[in-house]
Amino acid sequence: MRRAIAGGLAVVVLAGGYVVADVVDLVPGVLTRDVPPPVPAPGVLPAATATAAPLGGLAHSAEEPTAAGLSAHVGAALASPALGSSVGVDVRDGLTGRSLLARDVQAPRTPASTAKLLAAAAVLAAMNPRATLTTKVVRGAAGEVVLVAGGDTMLAPGRGRPAATEGRAGLADLAAQTAARLKAAGTTSVRLRLDTRYAAGEPYAPGWNQADVSAGYTQGVFMVGLAGQRPHPFKPSPRDPPRAVALAFQKALAARGITAQLEEEAGWGEPVAAGEVLGKVESAPLVDILSLALDDSDNALTENLARQMAVHLKKPATFAAAAQAVREQVQGLGIELGSAHLVDASGLSAGQRLPVRVLGDILALATGGRLPALRSVVADLPVAGLDGTLHDRFLTGPTHEAAGLARAKTGTLTGVSALAGTVVDASGRLLSFAVVADSVPGGPAGTLPARAALDRFVAALATCGCG
Repeated sequence: MRRAIAGGLAVVVLAGGYVVADVVDLVPGVLTRDVPPPVPAPGVLPAATATAAPLGGLAHSAEEPTAAGLSAHVGAALASPALGSSVGVDVRDGLTGRSLLARDVQAPRTPASTAKLLAAAAVLAAMNPRATLTTKVVRGAAGEVVLVAGGDTMLAPGRGRPAATEGRAGLADLAAQTAARLKAAGTTSVRLRLDTRYAAGEPYAPGWNQADVSAGYTQGVFMVGLAGQRPHPFKPSPRDPPRAVALAFQKALAARGITAQLEEEAGWGEPVAAGEVLGKVESAPLVDILSLALDDSDNALTENLARQMAVHLKKPATFAAAAQAVREQVQGLGIELGSAHLVDASGLSAGQRLPVRVLGDILALATGGRLPALRSVVADLPVAGLDGTLHDRFLTGPTHEAAGLARAKTGTLTGVSALAGTVVDASGRLLSFAVVADSVPGGPAGTLPARAALDRFVAALATCGCG
């Protein structure tokens, strides 16, 4: 739902500590891509198809901007004092990958949530993008059934929605399968246990502020949860998502004539004998879940997927191992990380550093089609003035020139404002851009002016017919 930025900033100031969980990034838009609404301007990038080619639907024959012309056109926007004294900028031609503007691209900077682009590339490189996450029920000990967590934190409490990402798999469907098998065996009363061993690890990163969790800016990282319970500002998630799932499944079984006595949580991590599978449901594909995580700048969902990647690669289920896996996979894609220092996969923890050139490399990988699934995720980034974390930006004034033409991942922490994505210029040419300002003056009050300056920069790119 739409939130007033001023109200969000007020909460940030009151919360104190490491402010805060991408305050303006974590507010999802009211529009959805399930049924795409009309866009305010022509040239919006279409959803990518699974072919190794640049993003389609654009005037690839359009004249490429000159570096000198583009630099002159956007210079005033980048000179805004609202961005502070430390700004890195990387602009490239989306078709050729040629650098058009590079300012201080090698210096390490705090990336905030733009670091999620690295996590997305890593997960898609390490795992099958079309793979799904299985939640199943198996027979346990005598008279016991076990709900086995498999990484899906967006289970619908009722029936699943086949066309949705959040809520694709439904507990009512799982309960119907389970009840049918139990009744066929003459069973109408069972004990219910939840197996939470898969990718189990610490729920909160050492650098996360619990005030942020309480305020709804993030949640703990678990491997099972309910749709509709992801965190939003002023609406925190349950502190114990697995128990919420267990209770919802217990209710779903009862509706189908099965009485289930919920066992104590102390036994949820105990081994389960490989019993008969009574039912199973599948999540949306990983690539779609990643797109949703970036669209909403969902820290916990990003960390969930990065942790599953780490476990897939035989690493520990920790934030540090996930960050290391991200680093290794990105380097395996041929991207040199140099002085980068990653603490988590979402960009929320303090102490993270990343050259803006790395963000440019990730975007070039996507727009050039060398990692088709990443191209799809970049094509699904929030659209300026329309949805996701850009739903309330680029709406009025000169920045409206980029509405519908820019797609970008946002990044905001106190003293940090960033954008990284793509935009179509006045000639119909696709450009990629990454800009990180990590010495934004004015504390929390400096967030809105810096954000406005970044929007003016992107609008300048959109209006640049600088061939």
